[in-house]
Amino acid sequence: MKTKPTAFFMIVALVLAMLNFALPSVASADNLVGPQLTIQDVSEQLRLKLKDKTFIKDFERITQFVQTVINPHVDFNRISALVLGQNWKNASSEDRARFTKEFQTLLIRTYSRAFVEFKDWSIRFMPLTLEPNATKAVINTEVLQPGIQPINVSYRMILVNEQWKVYDFMIEGVSLVTNYRSTFDNEIARTGSLQSVISDLAKRNAEALAPPKA
Repeated sequence: MKTKPTAFFMIVALVLAMLNFALPSVASADNLVGPQLTIQDVSEQLRLKLKDKTFIKDFERITQFVQTVINPHVDFNRISALVLGQNWKNASSEDRARFTKEFQTLLIRTYSRAFVEFKDWSIRFMPLTLEPNATKAVINTEVLQPGIQPINVSYRMILVNEQWKVYDFMIEGVSLVTNYRSTFDNEIARTGSLQSVISDLAKRNAEALAPPKA
């Protein structure tokens, strides 16, 4: 029986989904289309970096690299708006910008820590039919590891200025956006304000990214 994925597990699964180790796939590279090619390009950049043993020991470099690779292909503003839901609509422009910055940092640092911990995984793209004028797509994949059941990972993507970007993804049908929305709704209810949640998130991000003490 499968349990509901936690937010951290979902980030880990995204890492796994993007670490394409080129096992046989349902859709070959020649048959991949726009949004699938975006995911493949990111996965290839990450895969090549894993070969550098000195690189994966330096968390600061990992974080900077992951941010550089991921940022152009993820719509963090859209994700932040969806994650906060009604709280986003009621938030000021300043609070929206602060939350987006800190939530993006949270995802990047969580991704970065998971990035170096998983090996021997591969991604399998499922066939996709994309309409000529489509601006949204759901990319279905399976994350494979020898000896265990494949993990279903689906990406929700949107075409922004002729570039495909991820704005949500689902692990075994459970949405990252929905998962985090529940978490932040509870935090806002507990603390009484979005500003308190943002400040706490900023503090935790700063502590996590601080250089280790001698």
